[in-house]
Amino acid sequence: MNVHLEALAPNMVWRHFRTLCNTPRPSGHEAALVATLEAWADAQGLSHDRDAFGNLRIRKPPSPGCEQAPGVVLQGHLDMVAQANSGYDHDFTRDPISTYVKDGWLHAKGTTLGADNGLGVAAILAVLEEPELTHGPLEALFTLEEETSMGGALNLAEDWLEGSLLLNLDSEDRGQVYIGCAGGADVLVDAQLPGAVLQQDEQVLALSLTGLKGGHSGMDIHKPLGNANRLLVRVLRALEAFDIRLISYQGGTLRNAIPREAFAQVALPADDVDAALAMVEALERTLKAELGSGDSGLVLSVQRTETGLVEPLTLDASAMLLAALHAAPCGVERMSADVPGVVETSNNLGVLSLEAGRLHLCALVRSLHDSAAAAMADRFQALFGLIGARVKVENGYPGWAPNPDSPLLATFKTCHAALLGREPDVKVIHAGLECGILGSKYPNLDMISFGPLIRGAHSPDERVEIDSVEEFWSMLRALIEELATLR
Repeated sequence: MNVHLEALAPNMVWRHFRTLCNTPRPSGHEAALVATLEAWADAQGLSHDRDAFGNLRIRKPPSPGCEQAPGVVLQGHLDMVAQANSGYDHDFTRDPISTYVKDGWLHAKGTTLGADNGLGVAAILAVLEEPELTHGPLEALFTLEEETSMGGALNLAEDWLEGSLLLNLDSEDRGQVYIGCAGGADVLVDAQLPGAVLQQDEQVLALSLTGLKGGHSGMDIHKPLGNANRLLVRVLRALEAFDIRLISYQGGTLRNAIPREAFAQVALPADDVDAALAMVEALERTLKAELGSGDSGLVLSVQRTETGLVEPLTLDASAMLLAALHAAPCGVERMSADVPGVVETSNNLGVLSLEAGRLHLCALVRSLHDSAAAAMADRFQALFGLIGARVKVENGYPGWAPNPDSPLLATFKTCHAALLGREPDVKVIHAGLECGILGSKYPNLDMISFGPLIRGAHSPDERVEIDSVEEFWSMLRALIEELATLR
């Protein structure tokens, strides 16, 4: 599978990426890949071990004469986001990712590609394999469950890593280097809401909102993209003019992906159905006009459906829930005053469901300031507490405070200028790189993050620019060789 990848340059990197594409690795299902990498390390004569959580470390001794160089930790996460287009049959725990090349970019057929963070992992494996590379002591750290909970980094063993420099290879912009990132937390809302039997004069309607682009809930949150949960809740609020009662709802699949689709069922008086259908048709035109070219694929549809044995929420419970969801923070809350053009604080209404009166919402708050992320989470607690919901804040992780005077950054800038003719753009990212967590466990680590050009991460539109991978690999090699000269 994916044999065409080995025709791409640099061959060693793409060969390892082929292994990653062919080995299913959604979050929580990385065991097969870990076993494959351990067997590969054994074949290469490289030592390896795991911490109690299962994070994998592979070590390579320094080149002769480089024993006194600082130890370098090459870090990436093994898991990938599991997102497929509606109607595309794919089991991420069993099926390989099928890839193809178009106009200089590598894509996947109907699913996420896994370039995030598969190409970083592939580049690390290529470094470990490359016989001509001069290097100091190397540790390759492969973490687990980054995409769902940052679990690998949060549970990383302390006093385990030996290096003093860390290269995180999980960034997605060509010609840029990252020196800071946002922290965040999951906000979980749960409630059991009261229902009342379907009345004989009520008709059930099924609504669907599809066709949105989706994207990364951190790096893409400032873009003119629609959030399917926010938009469908808005539609449902408008339909309250007809005394609708919510029966079920399902929107989004991952808290760190901007939802592309949402579906709902409602009950309303049969006499109002025609007017409701007309309103939905008009709302589709309104939402399309608002989203414009930023997210032009929206499709809002509604149809009558069989009533079946359903029990809608009571009118009051439905109204209360829709009001809370409509008022919930979503999108960019504040831009950074210190880093121009960077989002400071945001929230993503990622996963929302209602079934048999049971509400579940998982939102992801992010901020460059841990205090602002906590304040946003508290707003959710205050808002949904008003409707009697239980609200928990989990999986919190710290941000990564930028250090523009980092010696590692200075070395990277020098290498970048020598190799590519210009210094890189130094950035802070509104996403949860593992560097913040790793830095809290190993405060003396000097860290940077860089990678190839990836677009559409966390969605089936994910793609990587092929030429940028060769540039990324050349930069990584040059940096490691330069670091090997330091004492």
